[in-house]
Amino acid sequence: MKILLLTPQLPYPPHQGTSLRNFHIIRGLAQACEVSLLSFLEPGQTIEAEKIAPLAKLCQRIETVPVPQRTTGKRLQQLLATRRPDMAHRLFSQAFNVRLLQMFQADDFDIVQIEGIEMARYLPVIRQGSPRSKIVFDDHNAETELQRRNFLTDLRQPRRWVAAAYSAEQVRRLRKFERWVCQQADWVTAVSYPDKAQLEKLTGGKTPITVIPNSLDVQQFQLEAAEAIHSDIVFSGKMDYRPNVDAVLWFLDEVWPKIRQERPSTTFTIVGQKPHARLARLKNEPGITLTGWVERVESYLVGAKVFILPFRVGSGTRLKLIEAMAAGKALVSTAVGAEGFPVQHDRELMLVDESGGFGTAVLHLLENPDERKRLGQTAQQFAQQYDWRVVVPKFLEGYGRLLA
Repeated sequence: MKILLLTPQLPYPPHQGTSLRNFHIIRGLAQACEVSLLSFLEPGQTIEAEKIAPLAKLCQRIETVPVPQRTTGKRLQQLLATRRPDMAHRLFSQAFNVRLLQMFQADDFDIVQIEGIEMARYLPVIRQGSPRSKIVFDDHNAETELQRRNFLTDLRQPRRWVAAAYSAEQVRRLRKFERWVCQQADWVTAVSYPDKAQLEKLTGGKTPITVIPNSLDVQQFQLEAAEAIHSDIVFSGKMDYRPNVDAVLWFLDEVWPKIRQERPSTTFTIVGQKPHARLARLKNEPGITLTGWVERVESYLVGAKVFILPFRVGSGTRLKLIEAMAAGKALVSTAVGAEGFPVQHDRELMLVDESGGFGTAVLHLLENPDERKRLGQTAQQFAQQYDWRVVVPKFLEGYGRLLA
């Protein structure tokens, strides 16, 4: 079976949600298929053979195109002159179109898999260039619902009303675009059952949608104690991603003051690349470390006493939850942070939505190592079902049905 994946950034090194999902999909598929990859290359990424050797070993062929650069003026022009959502423009590139058609001329693919909605505008090009191929749309987030939640969150803050207006318009456009993509694909996959329900609502139940969760290499997070970088509280994620920024700022404004008042020595480390300008005020805050890009997130997870997921907005699932569980950590999360996972309060983690209760849960775990150990052991067992060796075969089962 020959598979071509289209990805929004080179999935190596696999350092954050999208690249992690895509790398482990490739890793699993390569056990049974010939996998080719056409990917955008972000600034700072490289295709030097020795630096992407683990990915190159898995793929028959890797082709890349630089990420298209868009000015603010260009974005505004696209917003005013078209009816497509911003995400449909973000990674649309004639150079990518040309390279895609060249790959179709050189090879016949049984499956072409679109990784995320930013790549979905290439669907007509796939139909044109490779009409025999079956198209799989792997929807990493229920994007319409994510924007709706962004709108509702920003609407509560007058200083964010401009952002709320933008989100309201994007909801309208995304609803139409996401529905179209799902209806045009031969098979749609979602990362969670809540996302599946949102997509089924969007499409009227007319599109086959299968839940295939995010996965990782569980063994990767079982490090020696000497490899740990210690902090009381840890959050990780790409720090220019809007739900991550909102989560950290909510925690710092609504929860952190209580923790510092009752436990002044507490340390909090925010691990993730590209910190947004809204986080600049944290640089001189006592007890807080904003790392920027790091070589190994795992070291920070292993060194954490408590891992937090203080999310108010989001869709899909937070792969960081499974990473922290695989590292055997005690977690405190809001319902949105743990959405899509079959977890229960005080079994695999602590689930708290209200700011006062969230702080109380964090403080309780910081002061009770036995409780941290209990939750961490249960969490580590829970994470086993999300190992890539368990999850990715579900794609192969779906391909078999498509090609039967």
